[in-house]
Amino acid sequence: MIGVLVNGAAVILGGILGLLFKKGISKSIETSINKAMGIVVVIIGLNGVISTMFTVNAEGGLKSGGELLLVVSFAIGTLVGEMLKLDDKFNSFSYGLEHRFKIDGFTTGFVTASSLFCIGAMAIIGSINSGLSGDHSTLFTKSIIDGVTAVVLAASLGIGVMFSAIPVMLYQGAIALLAGFLSNILIGELLLQVTMVGYTLIICVGLNLMATLKFKTINMLPALLVPVIYAWLLQIL
Repeated sequence: MIGVLVNGAAVILGGILGLLFKKGISKSIETSINKAMGIVVVIIGLNGVISTMFTVNAEGGLKSGGELLLVVSFAIGTLVGEMLKLDDKFNSFSYGLEHRFKIDGFTTGFVTASSLFCIGAMAIIGSINSGLSGDHSTLFTKSIIDGVTAVVLAASLGIGVMFSAIPVMLYQGAIALLAGFLSNILIGELLLQVTMVGYTLIICVGLNLMATLKFKTINMLPALLVPVIYAWLLQIL
């Protein structure tokens, strides 16, 4: 669990540093930084999707896979999210905190940072290694990356970025505690499929930062479970 705690602390520290920089940034500069960060987040998402969907065949050419599963995952996942109204419930809670504690922009920073820091192979593999063998090296590396990213995000999106340390520690802590069970499940093709869906969600987060058209990314989160359910059905059928 040391790696998980270090990762959470790195996000908090990065968030604090970012808030210190934010004080000297005007609203127009903040808007420009948000759009620039949106582009970066989209590129991160695209890189992740491409790395999980494309492989090199024996002839040295590129071969893609997982397109149908991606479509089905988002169709079913978004349907479930819309029916449960996950986005509305989460935003209602977040905006309630904003109003009560007068924290402008809490929701955007919290959702954006949480999505970036939780979704990805490093979070899963690093947490499993941490829980199984006490090898925290992957999470330590992730902590450096997340800490630097948190500085930039908090400088433009505010204090919500710092609070993303809570879901980061809960999510990675749960994986570390269940490492013995998950190490036999979240491997190989299934891990690639889950991260493919996750990186597609990150692209939506990046587009939300850049454009006035907003994706309800919270409603899309159940899509992450579809590849797991699909793999389970293949085993029992």
